[in-house]
Amino acid sequence: MVKNKASIYSALVADILIAATKFIAGAYTNSSSMISEGIHSLVDTINQVLLLYGLKRSRKPADNLRPFGYGKELYFWSFIVSILIFGLGGGLSIYQGILHIRHAEPLGNPTWNYAVLGFSLIFDGGSFLIAIKEFNKARGELSFWKAIIQSKDPSSFLVLFEDGAAVLGLFIVFILMVLNDAYNMPALDGVASILVGLLLVFASVILARESRSLLMGEGIAPETQKKIKALAEKDPSVLKVGSILSTYEAPEEVVLMLIVYFKPDLDTDEITDAIERVRKAIKEEFTRIEFVIIQPQGYAVSDNSKQNKQN
Repeated sequence: MVKNKASIYSALVADILIAATKFIAGAYTNSSSMISEGIHSLVDTINQVLLLYGLKRSRKPADNLRPFGYGKELYFWSFIVSILIFGLGGGLSIYQGILHIRHAEPLGNPTWNYAVLGFSLIFDGGSFLIAIKEFNKARGELSFWKAIIQSKDPSSFLVLFEDGAAVLGLFIVFILMVLNDAYNMPALDGVASILVGLLLVFASVILARESRSLLMGEGIAPETQKKIKALAEKDPSVLKVGSILSTYEAPEEVVLMLIVYFKPDLDTDEITDAIERVRKAIKEEFTRIEFVIIQPQGYAVSDNSKQNKQN
């Protein structure tokens, strides 16, 4: 389970401080792109609160209703966050930009906007650096993209994507605001708002894809399955491992089921002892595997083997 929430708290504080100033500056200067940035920060603030709520819910102990615990609460709320980014963040920003292009009005004094952008860049940039630092601890030697694909903790890469989109959005707004100020093209402010919206839509699609995969019951990687199979088949009582079924119930909690073929001359006690040995070996080697269910199967003799014996 997630132990370090520094990136979420830093993003929450940054978004609360920035959202109000963006809305005030946008209203004062009649800037749709600044209003879009305010919407962006407001949605991000809500997202951090939902993530913290999801983390809290996911730590509830198992009970009769949820025998494997509440770990998937985190995946559910992460999926909700991705929908909010798409609908409220991306959708409203694009809508605001289209309205401003159709009814373009000159901006007021842009000094306030530049000041707010600089202020926002400091806080969003700082939050982004913290998110990168926390994500680097988890990804190890993996590349960024591979680490995101393989990560089972959506809160880590979700905050990373949010903060990255926020920083990139600020640069987009700044560049088009400078061009607007230099060439007196009010429509560019609406273009900036649309680009910010499209950026949020792109980020939300990736986040929804990863959260959905985890929510639907993503299993352990094929490489890990091979290692578990080899480990189980080292036991002298095991002939072979038939099937491996698994699902992540939480970022640090896996449910594993093995179909194992034992030697035919074993009695019930010997099979029970072998199951315990295999279960213990797997849990010691793979600490994320919380539950190991082993289904013993008798070794089926093939038809060819039966015929050879009869001959």
